[in-house]
Amino acid sequence: MPRFSSMAIPFFWTLVILSICVSAEGAVDNPLLVEFDTPFAAPPFDKIETAHFEPAFMKGIDAQLAEVHAIAANTDPPTFQNTIEALDRSGQMLARVKGVFFNLLSAHTNDELQALAKRINPRLAKHRDDIYLNPDLFARVQAVHDQRDQLHLNSEGVRLLDEMYRDFVRGGANLAGGVKTRFREINEELSLLATQFDENLLKEMNGIALLLENEEDLAGLPAPVRDFAAATAAAGGHEGKWGFTLQRTSWTPLMQYAERRDLREKLYTAYMNLCNHDNESDNKKIAARMAALRAERAKLLGYPTHAHYVLEKNMAGTPERVYELLDKLWVPALACAKDDRDRLQAIADKEGADFQIAAWDWWFYAEKLRKAQYDFDEQAVKPYLELTRVQKAAFDVAGKLWGISLHPKDDVPVYHPDVQAYEVKDHDGTHLALFYTDYYTRGSKQGGAWMNNYREQWKQDGRDIRPIVANVCNFAKPAAGKPALLSLDETRTLFHEFGHALHGILANGTYASLSGTNVPRDFVEFPSQMLENWAFAPEVLQTYARHHQTGEIIPPDLVEKLQKSKKFNQGFATVEYLAASLLDMDWHSHADQQPKDPLAYESSVVNRIGLIPEIVFRYRTPYFAHIFAGDYSAGYYSYVWSEVLDADAFEAFKEKGLFDQGLASSYRENILEAGNSAPPMELYKRFRGAEPTIKALLERRGLAN
Repeated sequence: MPRFSSMAIPFFWTLVILSICVSAEGAVDNPLLVEFDTPFAAPPFDKIETAHFEPAFMKGIDAQLAEVHAIAANTDPPTFQNTIEALDRSGQMLARVKGVFFNLLSAHTNDELQALAKRINPRLAKHRDDIYLNPDLFARVQAVHDQRDQLHLNSEGVRLLDEMYRDFVRGGANLAGGVKTRFREINEELSLLATQFDENLLKEMNGIALLLENEEDLAGLPAPVRDFAAATAAAGGHEGKWGFTLQRTSWTPLMQYAERRDLREKLYTAYMNLCNHDNESDNKKIAARMAALRAERAKLLGYPTHAHYVLEKNMAGTPERVYELLDKLWVPALACAKDDRDRLQAIADKEGADFQIAAWDWWFYAEKLRKAQYDFDEQAVKPYLELTRVQKAAFDVAGKLWGISLHPKDDVPVYHPDVQAYEVKDHDGTHLALFYTDYYTRGSKQGGAWMNNYREQWKQDGRDIRPIVANVCNFAKPAAGKPALLSLDETRTLFHEFGHALHGILANGTYASLSGTNVPRDFVEFPSQMLENWAFAPEVLQTYARHHQTGEIIPPDLVEKLQKSKKFNQGFATVEYLAASLLDMDWHSHADQQPKDPLAYESSVVNRIGLIPEIVFRYRTPYFAHIFAGDYSAGYYSYVWSEVLDADAFEAFKEKGLFDQGLASSYRENILEAGNSAPPMELYKRFRGAEPTIKALLERRGLAN
């Protein structure tokens, strides 16, 4: 799962390129202050220096405030055009700066960028409040909203008006003076805490957590895993040794294959205790403080809890509906996980183990169980999953569905040698987007995988401003001369993130704040998870899964074993994920009394839901970046909510054909192009003809019975 995916954001955060006037002072020497004179107006990474960002942020903030003040002071009666559209199109210089800075902060960071983030995030929080808490501005927005039924707007205009008005109300526009001051203080402190949480996690995530000096300690590890561990150690100054970090790319293979149980326990325990050492990188107090501040802010705005505040804008609507879905899945998933645990224990007992399996044993014995049940070894598939072929397969799937094509562009500046730029063209050869891929793990990159926009798509005066989109992953970089081979999960991740990218690439909206991935949180994962369905479809696999040495197409019997094993270990995967979702919901469903001891609180959640000791939350509180450093608070459930949609939607393609052009065209028009131009369920029903049911999801995960 990917760590940070795009989300619905306030209008002034929209990333657009528009010709604007800036003062000549500083513009000549600062490439961020002028339109980018590059192919496709791509960021000129080769000219941008860290010192450029802070003055560019300040000028961008000042420029938008001037625009906002002009809108608020306009003596003409407020209209949709002079107020709502004008606000949506304000802040383009700031958006350009933000797009470059925050992508670099995640994908290729350094101490200077992190220090700047600590300074600039509170300033941006203040800027956000300066807009939403401007009474004259809100009066104009409210006046337009009050006459919405007489404006004869199209559906997209109605959606923009409703969303903007609601954003102002949720941004504190109706608060009284003294309460507004406290509201500002909360937002500023939250921005600082989130930045610190993320910085602490980066420090601990990328360091070597386990360093091995003797080759016999590597017993059971496949050669590619050993090679990557050797490269990791060498990069850390430990030539001739083997290093393992807490990045999943490094961590998971050791958990799956290392025969030494004590090493599995050591690395597992290190991961489970990320940012939990009562030192300067500890995140427990930060998490508790953030939860308390969020609860206080929700109460100021009139919501019972932070979860109610968040979910008002999501498809779920209320915490009760989220808990209903999670509970409905929890019971069969936990039963399935307990059955699998007993099977794993039986294997361990048969091999003469004198212990009850623990959490650090699950991955190891699960691989043995998969071989026993399905005669399937993931390592047998990995030689057929070479990165460039997998990537081409994802591109080809999009080409077959919608006729688009991707073309490498070596004349576009990039921020790291591992980054590749592509021009995306539509079926008629017209330009759709600029697309970056950044696949390999490195110390300057945050963990996880994500899609980001450098520029949103939008339209004005007959112009269609096309987006600039990036996919960032953390795959193991191979040694020189060797291919990059992906695991099944990494292959799925590549398709997943490209699904997000397509949501941005194919955007076809009028307003940037409604365009592409700017949709409710529990809808944004639908297109990404939808594309995963094609990754291992037999008719797709045979087009790209070729042995990296022999060129042999993946054998039919191996494909059959892969298909049969799809539901394997789904009890574990579902329970691990649902437990984290329930932890997130519990953290953010408190009205007054906030937990002060996060670990004790976690234990109370474990007891409440009956989580078995062999499985731990996918993300524990001190490193739950999705909800404390990202934008998934009270929203981590979104992946499974979206999976209900994608499982149901893919049934249509299974019935009519994976590349049925009529279905593909409808999916593009009603989902990928539509963005947030209408309520998500309305868009879904336009495509599918009815609301989704949970049946397909239960069947996919092996939980139907």
